[in-house]
Amino acid sequence: MTGTPSRSTESANGPAARRSDASRSAILAAARERFAADGFERATIRAIAKDARIDPSMVMRYFGSKDGLFAAAVTLDLRMPDVSQVPRTEVGQALTGHFLDIWEANEELTAMLRVAVTNKAGAERLQGIFREQVVPVAQQVCPDPEQVATRAGLCAAQLMGFALTRYVLRLPPVVALARAEIVAWLGPTVQRYLTAPVP
Repeated sequence: MTGTPSRSTESANGPAARRSDASRSAILAAARERFAADGFERATIRAIAKDARIDPSMVMRYFGSKDGLFAAAVTLDLRMPDVSQVPRTEVGQALTGHFLDIWEANEELTAMLRVAVTNKAGAERLQGIFREQVVPVAQQVCPDPEQVATRAGLCAAQLMGFALTRYVLRLPPVVALARAEIVAWLGPTVQRYLTAPVP
């Protein structure tokens, strides 16, 4: 017979599957907020489950461990801009503005940064993101291919250091800066790291 869904299709797309998807989404959202607020070590499965209104055993069922939950919750795509469409002298400002947009829009990058400073797995994840997503952007504008990694690293140090003081440590003078001020201060420094002659 055609036109009649099988039991397996019904179970895959039925109410139980939708509840499962909703539960996973709730857990991941709660985990991102909890990792961002508490860091990896202090965030507990029990607290995350409570935030998600889910039994803790369900968290373990879906993700296996706190490491597994972290890996699933913080799969960070920085959505780096196409700098080939940006004037070469304005790439620093474009990157600074882009990172600010990410930090202000959600907690994932803050969660990653908070965890990375205290947890080896988090540090390795952030290093991987740096290699895979930031270095290729620097490669497009750096004047010397042999300096790409160094220049990208300096850009990351500038932007991540700023994020640490604004979003994690919440240093009042840094928190008080408006977006335009941040781009005006940081943009030229990031630009210098990318394109200026080696000092």
